[in-house]
Amino acid sequence: MARFDRYSQPLSTTSDAAAERYRTGVDLLLSLWPGTAETLDQAIVADPDFALPYAARARFHAIRAEITEARQKIATAVELVGRNGTERERSHVAVLSLAINGQSAKALEGALQHTNRWPHDILIMSLLLGAFGLFAFSGMSDHNQARVDLCERHAPHFGADDWWFITYRGWSHGENGNLGLGRSLTQRALELRRQNANAAHAVAHVLYEAGAGDEAEKTINGWLPEYDRSAVLHNHIAWHAALIALERGDTERALTIYNQNVAPPVATGVPINVVSDTSSFLWRLQAYGHAVPEGLWEETAKYASAYFKQAGFPFADCHMALIAAATGDRAALDQRVDALVDLDETGKLPAGPVVPAICRAALAFAEEDYARCTEILEPVAHEVVRIGGSGAQRDIVEETLLVSLMRSGQAAKARSLLNARLHRRPSPRDSRWMSQVTIA
Repeated sequence: MARFDRYSQPLSTTSDAAAERYRTGVDLLLSLWPGTAETLDQAIVADPDFALPYAARARFHAIRAEITEARQKIATAVELVGRNGTERERSHVAVLSLAINGQSAKALEGALQHTNRWPHDILIMSLLLGAFGLFAFSGMSDHNQARVDLCERHAPHFGADDWWFITYRGWSHGENGNLGLGRSLTQRALELRRQNANAAHAVAHVLYEAGAGDEAEKTINGWLPEYDRSAVLHNHIAWHAALIALERGDTERALTIYNQNVAPPVATGVPINVVSDTSSFLWRLQAYGHAVPEGLWEETAKYASAYFKQAGFPFADCHMALIAAATGDRAALDQRVDALVDLDETGKLPAGPVVPAICRAALAFAEEDYARCTEILEPVAHEVVRIGGSGAQRDIVEETLLVSLMRSGQAAKARSLLNARLHRRPSPRDSRWMSQVTIA
């Protein structure tokens, strides 16, 4: 008797238990919910010759930045699927293998081909989507639109109540500027599956983009206590709450959330989130005119020193540059910039020259050379999207430019940028800044 996944795709296992544990494990993986690893391990025990649980386990290891374990598991999956897998399963494992082994461009191409043929293979489609997906980290300037196009192309294959698909369809539309549709879809996804961290995260993002900070805070405060502190997105969703408090001007509240949920000593999230969340929060705190409590930058620098040592991952490069600039480690920053320039000149940096430019601008800002900072950032501001991540995460670059414009006496340019920001996303902080530059 054949076994199937949630979308009635055949599974090459003779074990009902393995099929059930795999289905459940994939749902937990795609909602980033606790129990993912244990459930997929149970599927492996139930049928050690079934390749897909190894592949899904490899994907979860990769999300957790456990690269050695991820590569071991995907190698096992490749071996097993070659012996007894279906055509879909062989393609599924091959695409995951490319992604896990760092062949991102080939993985993107392979994932698109795979989803065109098997649109219900959602673990592969998920590789393309999200703030850290293959589209986001492709270096494309139109990756927001690419995600929307992908979701709309495949929407007919999914029902209106498919919690996984509408989570990412909504997130994609929200990031691409269609906030009304993004909001309705992500909120519906969270209603359909409360135990879905990706949906809660997507709602926080779309509310942020809509300038609905109070609603975002209410959603986070009402949902986050249900999510284990050790889970993948707990620290990052708390970071969103800290940003809301900071935007409102409640520095004490923002720092309390940061110290209790985001800072390296308490963080249990993945390194890319810990490095980006801590550095961008402290950078904002300082840029907004507040003192960073003693030791916090050093704490972040110590944590970050174990990761992203090699240049070439643009999103990480930019945040590592913030840390180096803030802590006065000019040698490290110069070394990273030189390496990024070399990569760009040899065509190995898909995101292009915007990456070393952001790094140089961070140093100028930290050294209070605000005119120089604006001189570097203005020509490349429209290319910042190419570093990947989300709009909320990339906003740190535009805010650095804005503060530099204000502090270098370029009030007219600051007002123009603030008008654009307030039109796009009303913000209590931007409103306060507009009052300052208008008076000036």
